[in-house]
Amino acid sequence: MTAQLWAIGLVILAALLGGAGPVYLKKSTRTLRIHYSAIYNKDLIKGLFFFAASTPIFIIALRGGEVSTLYPIISISYIWTLILGHHMLGEKITRQKVIGITLIILGVALLSFGM
Repeated sequence: MTAQLWAIGLVILAALLGGAGPVYLKKSTRTLRIHYSAIYNKDLIKGLFFFAASTPIFIIALRGGEVSTLYPIISISYIWTLILGHHMLGEKITRQKVIGITLIILGVALLSFGM
C-alpha cells in the first residue's frame, strides 16, 4: 500500500504544527515562572496546543498509507522548527543546520520513493 496524497498532506500539516510547538514553548520561557500563574502564559498554551493538535491529524493520516512511509515525513518538523525559530526567535541558521536539514530532506525522499 502506497501513501495517498491526502495522507501525505496531513502528515506535513501535523509536522508543521508539531514544529511550531517547541518554538512557542521556547518563547514562553521568556516570562514563564514555576507558579500556578503559568497556566495563563499564552505562548505556553499555544505550544501545548500545537503539540496536541498534531497528534490526531497524524492518526487520521495513518489511514491513508503505511506507517513506515508516513512516519519519516514527520521528521520535517525539524525543518519547520528551524524556520520558525529563525523568524520568531531570531535564531541563526548555520551551515551545519542547513547540512542537517538537507540530509533530512534526502532521507525523507529516499524513504518516500521506496529506495
